[in-house]
Amino acid sequence: MGLADASGPRDTQALLSATQAMELRRRDYHMERPLLNQEHLEELGRWGSAPRTHQWRTWLQCSRAQAYALLLQHLPVLVWLPRYPVRDWLLGDLLSGLSVAIMQLPQGLAYALLAGLPPVFGLYSSFYPVFIYFLFGTSRHISVGTFAVMSVMVGSVTESLAPQALNDSMINETARDAARVPVASTLSVLVGLFQVGLGLIHFGFVVTYLSEPLVRGYTTAAAVQVFVSQLKYVFGLHLSSHSGPLSLIYTVLEVCWKLPQSKVGTVVTAAVAGVVLVVVKLLNDKLQQQLPMPIPGELLTVRGPGSGGQGRRAGQAGSLPRGLVPPVAPNTKLFSKLVGSAFTIAVVGFAIAISLGKIFALRHGYRVDSNQELVALGLSNLIGGIFQCFPVSCSMSRSLVQESTGGNSQVAGAISSLFILLIIVKLGKLFHDLPKAVLAAIIIVNLKGMLRQLSDMRSLWKANRADLLIWLVTFTATILLNLDLGLVVAVIFSLLLVVVRTQMPHYSVLGQVPDTDIYRDVAEYSEAKEVPGVKVFRSSATVYFANAEFYSDALKQRCGVDVDFLISQKKKLLKKQEQLKLKQLQKEEKLQKQAGPLLSACLAPQQVSSGDKMEDATANGQEDSKAPDGSTLKALGLPQPDFHSLILDLGALSFVDTVCLKSLKNIFHDFREIEVEVYMAACHSPVVSQLEAGHFFDASITKKHLFASVHDAVTFALQHPRPVPDSPVSVSRPLACRALFC
Repeated sequence: MGLADASGPRDTQALLSATQAMELRRRDYHMERPLLNQEHLEELGRWGSAPRTHQWRTWLQCSRAQAYALLLQHLPVLVWLPRYPVRDWLLGDLLSGLSVAIMQLPQGLAYALLAGLPPVFGLYSSFYPVFIYFLFGTSRHISVGTFAVMSVMVGSVTESLAPQALNDSMINETARDAARVPVASTLSVLVGLFQVGLGLIHFGFVVTYLSEPLVRGYTTAAAVQVFVSQLKYVFGLHLSSHSGPLSLIYTVLEVCWKLPQSKVGTVVTAAVAGVVLVVVKLLNDKLQQQLPMPIPGELLTVRGPGSGGQGRRAGQAGSLPRGLVPPVAPNTKLFSKLVGSAFTIAVVGFAIAISLGKIFALRHGYRVDSNQELVALGLSNLIGGIFQCFPVSCSMSRSLVQESTGGNSQVAGAISSLFILLIIVKLGKLFHDLPKAVLAAIIIVNLKGMLRQLSDMRSLWKANRADLLIWLVTFTATILLNLDLGLVVAVIFSLLLVVVRTQMPHYSVLGQVPDTDIYRDVAEYSEAKEVPGVKVFRSSATVYFANAEFYSDALKQRCGVDVDFLISQKKKLLKKQEQLKLKQLQKEEKLQKQAGPLLSACLAPQQVSSGDKMEDATANGQEDSKAPDGSTLKALGLPQPDFHSLILDLGALSFVDTVCLKSLKNIFHDFREIEVEVYMAACHSPVVSQLEAGHFFDASITKKHLFASVHDAVTFALQHPRPVPDSPVSVSRPLACRALFC
C-alpha cells in the first residue's frame, strides 16, 4: 500500500512533464511541403477509384450460414432471449410489465373510444401487437400499443367511411360498430403491409424526411385534435359529424353553440376523474424514488365509485365481451378508399416509434435497427388487423413508465400483454358500462406531455427560426386541414425550405488570417486580410441546378467588377477595330485601282494584294482581336480588375450536376476574357471523379487548375500573377509552401 502511495506522485509528475514537453513541441510544430495541385496530389497519394461493393450480389447468394443470419436479423428475440440475464433483469421487467399493463388497460379502453370503436377492441390492440413486437422488435424500452395520435387518425377514417345515417342514430349503435370495425381492421392490415414492405426494401430512411420540429409540431396539433374530439363526452353533447379541412373549427364552434345543453352530471364526473388523475400523477412524480411502481390512477378512476352501472345508459361505453375473437380476413374492397390514409398512418406511426426508440437506445447504450423496427411495427399492425385490432404505435407515457420502473427488455412488454389477455379472457365483466366522461378524462389528462410541446415555439425562436417556421406551418396545417393533409403539407414545406436554404447560402470573400494558412470571411474576421491581387470566393452550400445561377451572380457581385459589362464593351471595341481595319483595306484597294496599271506594277513586288489582305483579315479576325498589343483591356481603354487571379473554394461541394459544370466553365471563360485566371481548390475526391466523368477538364482547364487547398492555390497565383493568353497554366516543378500550425 505504501509503495503505491509513493509511486503515485512520481507517475503524476512524469505524466505532467511529458504533457508539457508535448505542448512545447506542438507550439514549435511546423511543416514544409511542396505546393500541390490535383495532378501532384494524385501522383503523391497514388489516387485511384474506390472499389465498388455490390451488396445485391450477397443478397442473391444462398447458404446455411446466410439463411441463419437472415433469420436472426428478422427475428431478434432469438439473439437476446437465450442470453437474457434472469437474475439481473427479471424482477425489474416483471414490475415494469405490471405497471405498464395497469396503465395500458384504461388507456386501451379510452383510445378505442377515440378511434370510434367499442372499448374491447382497444384491449385487443393492447394484446396482439405488443406480443408480436416482443418477437420482432429491436428496442428494449418502448411500449407498443394504442396511442392517442394514431387513434384519432383512425377515428377520422372510421367516421368518414361509416354510413352517415348510422352516425346520426343513437339507437342502432350495434350496426354502427359493425360498419366501423371492418374499416379499422382493414386499415390496420394495409398499414402493416406498407410498413413491412418499406422495411424489407430497407426504406427506413424515409423517416429522416420528418425532422424533429415537424414531428413535434404534428403531434402537438394531433393532441389538440384529440382534446377537441373529447369535449362532446366531457359535456355530454350530441354533435354532428365533421370531416375534412376545417372540421376542427366547425367542431369547436358547435361545442360553443351547444354548451348551454351540457349535462351537469357528466361534467362533474369528468371533472372529478380529471382531478383524481392529475393528483395521482403528481404524487407519482413526487414519490417516484420511494414507490416500487406507480399508483394506477387510470385504473382507480375506471373502477372508482359511480364508474359503472347496472344497465346500459347513454354516455356509457358498453360491456366487454369475454374471450378472444377469431381471425377475420380484411375487406379488400376498402383498400382503394384507405390506401392514402394507410400510408400516412404508417409513416406517422413509424416516425413516433423510431424517434422514441432511438432516444432510449442512446440513453442505455444499444442500437436500434430502423428497418427491422419498420418490419416489427408492420407485422404488429398486419397480424393485429387480422384479429380486428386498429393501427398502433409507441406510447410516450407508457414507454417512460416502462423505463422508469426498471424495465430492461421487451419481456416487460410480453408480461403486460399477458396481463391484458387475462383481462380479456376472465376479468372483462369488471369493466362493463364504463362512463365515456371518465374515459375522455383519461385521454385528456394523458395529453399533458404532448401539449407541453407548445413551449417549443419559445425555444425554437431563440435557437433556429427556420425550425420554428417548420413547426408553425406543420401545426397550423394539421389544425386546419386535418391530420392526413396536414402531414403532406408539412413534408412538402419542409423539403421546399431545404431547397430554398440551399438556393440562398452564405457567400463570402476570404482573407488570410495572419501567419497562418487559414482563410476566413473578411466580413466576419477583422484580422483576415485579402491577399493582394487574389480573390478567394466560397459558398456555404453545394452548387447545383437550383442555385448555380445565384452562385455566378454572387461571385461577380462580390468581386467588385462588372464582368458582363467589361466583356460586352470589349467585344464592341474589338468589333469596331475590325471594322476600321476592313475600311482601311478597302480604301487602299480603291487607291490602287485609281493609280493605274503602272503604279500597280511598281507596287506589286512590295506589298501583298489587297484581296489577300481582305481574306487574311476576315479569316484571322479572332486572332488579331487577341493580339496582346491591341486587345487587352488597357489597350482598349477599359478599366482593369484590381486582381489577377480568382480562386474558387469548392470545399462545400458534395456533388456536381451538368448545370454546375456548365456554370463553372462559364466562370472560367468570362473571367479569362477580363484577364483574370481562375483556379479551384479543396475539391473532395468524389467531386473530382464527377468532374472527370462530366468531361469538365480539357485543354484549357486541366487538373493543374485544381489545388489541394486554398493556400496552395493562393501561393501558386502569387507566383504567376498574369496568365498567358490562350494557354493553360502549367507547373514545371512543385513550389515550396510552408504551413504553420499553432
